[in-house]
Amino acid sequence: MAARAPSGPRGPLALFRAVVRGWARSQRSAAQAAVEGRRTSGSLIRRMIGIAALWILVLLATGGYALDRVLQRAVTDNFDASLNYVLTAMIASAEIGPDREVRFNRPLGDQRFLEPYSGLYWQVSGKGHDPFPSRSLWDQTLAVDLATPQPDVHAYDSHQFRSEPLRVLERDAVIPGSKTDWRFQVAASRNDLDAQIKVLRKTLVKSFAVLGLGLIIVSALQSIYGLWPLRKVRRAIAGVRTGRSARVAETLPTEIAPLVEELNDLLAHNERQAEEARRHAGNLAHALKTPLTVVMNEATAKSPDLAGTVMREARTMRRQVDHHLARARAVGRRAAGQSRAEVWPALQAVERAVSRLYPATTIDLDGIKDAAAHVERQDLEEMTGNLIENAAKYGGGRVFVTVARADDHVDIIVEDDGRGIPADQRAAIFERGARLDTEKPGTGLGLAIVRDVAEIYGGTIALEESEDLGGLLARLSLPAAE
Repeated sequence: MAARAPSGPRGPLALFRAVVRGWARSQRSAAQAAVEGRRTSGSLIRRMIGIAALWILVLLATGGYALDRVLQRAVTDNFDASLNYVLTAMIASAEIGPDREVRFNRPLGDQRFLEPYSGLYWQVSGKGHDPFPSRSLWDQTLAVDLATPQPDVHAYDSHQFRSEPLRVLERDAVIPGSKTDWRFQVAASRNDLDAQIKVLRKTLVKSFAVLGLGLIIVSALQSIYGLWPLRKVRRAIAGVRTGRSARVAETLPTEIAPLVEELNDLLAHNERQAEEARRHAGNLAHALKTPLTVVMNEATAKSPDLAGTVMREARTMRRQVDHHLARARAVGRRAAGQSRAEVWPALQAVERAVSRLYPATTIDLDGIKDAAAHVERQDLEEMTGNLIENAAKYGGGRVFVTVARADDHVDIIVEDDGRGIPADQRAAIFERGARLDTEKPGTGLGLAIVRDVAEIYGGTIALEESEDLGGLLARLSLPAAE
């Protein structure tokens, strides 16, 4: 068996094939999405290629036009330079003959001046004199406007010959021995000049077409290959959806990494919400189980006070449902950065309500009065209400509430003068239905609700021993708001 050659880096052709296959798959995916009715805003690849192609075409068209003008001007100037050389030679060798005709003391070097309609012509004209043409003009003459002086060389195109466009250079000069301003003209057929310009223009168009096509292909490859990591993200998300993985763990470019991090944070957030929903459902089920058991027992025993028992337990269940609905709303309002509540007015409202329930208990408020927390007002009142009501219920008649600011958190400290809670039992008291004093009415959900709602907003609740009153100290810490 022949050994397989070790795989090396892919060549440009292999890379091109892979990119083209990826592009084809993306087109099939877009077509499939259209068939299935999924709403999309179009393909990013097509957008990028289209924008790049449009911009490339605009730049090449502008640059090609400018370059065409430059080359045409250069070829024309070179053509004019050769005619100007002949014009200068004509002026330098011109003289007046015995018959007052214009002649050259040395012949012009180009044989075409002697051949009829050769495409190269000269003519000398003056006011009051018949034109002196070259033999190549045969029976024609060059058009001339002697009324307009031309002290400098003047170049222009002429179409006076139907079958032959001309390029004409002319200039006025005085020949020694004559007072006439003679107009010297030299003309050449533009056919050769136009043929050169046509060849240059054709070469320019072909070159720019190849260049534009190459640039568009490169931009297409760049777009397809640049967006290739998004396909990895898609496969990873499909793996999360099907349960093969819990997070997107692909190694991705720097530009996409923040998106993947946010996606992973969203997945974690959803997991926390699901866990909280399960915990809330468990809390509610536990809270409703006891009242339902009491009602069933009373109904089984055919108690004469069944109606009163049902009403009492129904009110208890209604309170539990209201509590958990409030917690569910708190989860829905999880955007703590947008929530804000003044702490002092909320504590005053809770203090008034608890004082009516426990008129024998003295509740004192102290601390910072302008503190604000990132929390909804009703959730803040629910948490502080549970803490202050517990302190009034289990304390000895004194409750002290302090508001303090610690770094980026607001601490709400509730102290009572009761028996407190032993240190080894403080963690267990947060469990659902946990109660250390079963002689007092309650459901055992107060501290669990406080903990759950506080964690929703990024806060904490801790139990300590009060140094001043000797009872329990509950420290509720919430994110501070400016």
